[in-house]
Amino acid sequence: MAVSRNSWVASGCLALFWVICADSVRADELIFAGGDEVFILDAGEAEAGRVNRLWRWSGQEAADIPEDVRKQFHHLDECKVVDGGRRVLVCASNGGCAVLERATGKVLWRATSRNAHSLDLLPGDRVVVASSLSGDHVEVFDMRGAEAAIFRIPLRSAHGVLWDDGRQCLWALGFDELRRYRLDNWSSDRPSLEPDQSWRLPDDDGHDLRAVPGSADLLLTTGSTVQLFDRDRGVFRAHPELGGEVQVKSADVHPVSGRIVVGRWSSRVQLLGPGGEIRFMDAKPYKVRWVD
Repeated sequence: MAVSRNSWVASGCLALFWVICADSVRADELIFAGGDEVFILDAGEAEAGRVNRLWRWSGQEAADIPEDVRKQFHHLDECKVVDGGRRVLVCASNGGCAVLERATGKVLWRATSRNAHSLDLLPGDRVVVASSLSGDHVEVFDMRGAEAAIFRIPLRSAHGVLWDDGRQCLWALGFDELRRYRLDNWSSDRPSLEPDQSWRLPDDDGHDLRAVPGSADLLLTTGSTVQLFDRDRGVFRAHPELGGEVQVKSADVHPVSGRIVVGRWSSRVQLLGPGGEIRFMDAKPYKVRWVD
C-alpha cells in the first residue's frame, strides 16, 4: 500500500488535526488513546519499531472545539472506529466526549459527561456514555439536539458500554456488575434504557468491555482478571491466556486473525497470538483497539 504525503488538513476552518493520508484502510491498524491524543498506527510497522502515526487527533488542537472547552479533552481514555471506518468515537476522564469524522477530523458531535470512560453509538443518531466515579451513571445523548443528556440511569463506576446490534440491547460494565438494557420509547423524544438483567462480576473494578468478533462472547477486564462472558448462556469464564492478568485497561480481538492487543496504561502494548509488543518513547496509551 502506498502512503501519500504528510499534510495539515483544515476542513472549513472547523477542525485542525494532523493526518497522513492513506490510499486504503488496512486490516492491521490499531487506534490508541491516552494523554491528549488519539492516533492510528500500522500494527506490523509499530511492532517492528517504526511508530509512525497514520492519523492523529487532539482536542487541544481542534479548531472546532472552543478554547475554554479544550481542557475537557485532557486524559483521553476511549477510542473506537465505527461506521465502516468513517467515524471515530473519543472521550476523556476530564469529561469531553466527541464523534469525529475520520477523513477530516471534524467534530460531528460534542458533549460533556462527568469522568467519561467509554461511549458507543445507539440507533437513531444517539450516543451512550459511561460516566465513572463522581458520575456513576450511563447517559444518552441525541446527536441532533442539544448537548445535554436526554436520559440517565445510575450505574456505580460505569466504565464500559457496548451496543449489541444483533441482540438489540446495550451492555454496560460497572464496578461489580455487568448489565443488559433494552431500548424503550426509542422513537419518541423521551427515550429510556430499561434494565433487563444483571450479572455479578467475578471480581470488582470492572474496566473494559468489548465483543469478541464472530462469537457470543464479551471480553471484559476487571482489577485482577480478564474474563469472557457468554451472552447466550449468561456465564463468565476466565480468559485462557489473560485470566490471571491484573490491571488490564483494555483488551481487544482482531476480527479476522483473532490476535489480541492488550493495553495497561504504559509505554508497552502487548500482542498475543502470536506474541509481540509495541513500545513507545513518547506515549502511554490508556486504551488500544483494532480498527475494524
